[in-house]
Amino acid sequence: MVDQALLLLRVGVLVLLYLFVWRIARTAIRDVRGSSESMILSPGHGFDPQPAPVAPSKPATPGRLVVVASDILPIGAAVVLDQPEVLLGRDPHAAAVLDGDGFVSGRHAMVRLRGGSPTVSDLGSTNGTYVNGDRIAAETPLFEGDEVAVGSTRMIYEPGTTQ
Repeated sequence: MVDQALLLLRVGVLVLLYLFVWRIARTAIRDVRGSSESMILSPGHGFDPQPAPVAPSKPATPGRLVVVASDILPIGAAVVLDQPEVLLGRDPHAAAVLDGDGFVSGRHAMVRLRGGSPTVSDLGSTNGTYVNGDRIAAETPLFEGDEVAVGSTRMIYEPGTTQ
């Protein structure tokens, strides 16, 4: 009697295991194929054929990094973030050329604009890039007043205007 109960229990667990695997496979196949729902809208539903007029706005001014301490750059100098990517380092093509600072790599850090918001990332420098005193290991967003340190140079982020 006990042997029959154990056999039924084993068969039941095996059936549940197969059902579980079948559900996972079915879900994975559905995800790979994509949704079968149609996204086609009938005329007159889902959009306005006459978009609202957009008022002209003043051109936006880009944000900037203002030097607050440096052995290389003058205090108050600004690195304007007017490009999608702004390089910081000793490279002569960098926006902030820090030639002469022994703690800065040629291509030390990159400031990128992601959806209008700046981020900073270290480019594998030996001495690292710091945001608010913390060494960063990944792309880090910048907010108003954040301090970015590259070698002996410390800069404060000031956002631009969006109007």
